[in-house]
Amino acid sequence: MRLGVLDVGSNTVHLLVVDAHPGACPLPAHSHKAELRLAQLLDEDGAISAKGVDQLIATVEDALQAAEDKGCEDVLPFATSAVREATNADAVLARVRTVTGVDLTVLTGEEEARLTFLAARRWFGWSAGRLLVLDIGGGSLEIALGIDEDPDAAVSLPLGAGRLTAAMLPGDPPQPDDVRALRRHVRAQIARTVHEFSRFGRPDHVVATSKTFKQLARITGAARTADGLYVQRALNRAALEEWVPKLATMTSAQRSMLPGVSEGRSGQLLAGALVAEGAMDLFGVDELEICPWALREGVILRRLDHLPTD
Repeated sequence: MRLGVLDVGSNTVHLLVVDAHPGACPLPAHSHKAELRLAQLLDEDGAISAKGVDQLIATVEDALQAAEDKGCEDVLPFATSAVREATNADAVLARVRTVTGVDLTVLTGEEEARLTFLAARRWFGWSAGRLLVLDIGGGSLEIALGIDEDPDAAVSLPLGAGRLTAAMLPGDPPQPDDVRALRRHVRAQIARTVHEFSRFGRPDHVVATSKTFKQLARITGAARTADGLYVQRALNRAALEEWVPKLATMTSAQRSMLPGVSEGRSGQLLAGALVAEGAMDLFGVDELEICPWALREGVILRRLDHLPTD
């Protein structure tokens, strides 16, 4: 069957269309993406503005049309931290439902971490042993660890690259004092969770998902996206540590000239790098592998697991 998964995230609204059936690998057939940046469309009270709601509705309608055009039998719609934490979330969800007919499922942070972990486990398989999975989004950082398909520990922290950039890095390039303050904030937040994971033992394999990690891997020497899905890509902590001070002195425009860095994401790259560096350091990770699958694939896999097999 052809399924669409509609991901309303903090940075983008992304429709991923796949051909899939239970027991098989979902094969991507189409991708429809719009940079909405919901996290930046909040008013002073933390509510999504009227303009933001209108833009969200228009974007969802465009995605539904794309899903119809591509022959999707069903669309799985969900929203993450930007909608989840908006003070007017219920009103936004009701309006989207009324206008578009789409009933957005709002995932908790822990659900995000668990579904992303499921995707990584299916990608790397049982031979990967105990997996530690890191995922930096626009609004949050998800961390999960386990030996099964459901992790033993899973947390979500408010350390998304977009959120931190908007709140703590106003300059372009940012002021050194702001960068140091963000570094302290990030590491203090992550350090609170380390014990929760360490009691389950050291991971056998550490992987990361998300655009932020992919871009950081690319600028430190990993293969291009164009080289294919199955090329192994890694991020080395020592190489990342060399790049963080360089990124701190660059403007967004200068970062957008780096290999693999899009103009729309360049402003968030430094904050994402500080989160990645902090997580790798505090969890004692020298190198991690980039996983091509993430939350959207986890949502699809969970849905396929619950379909009848006959």
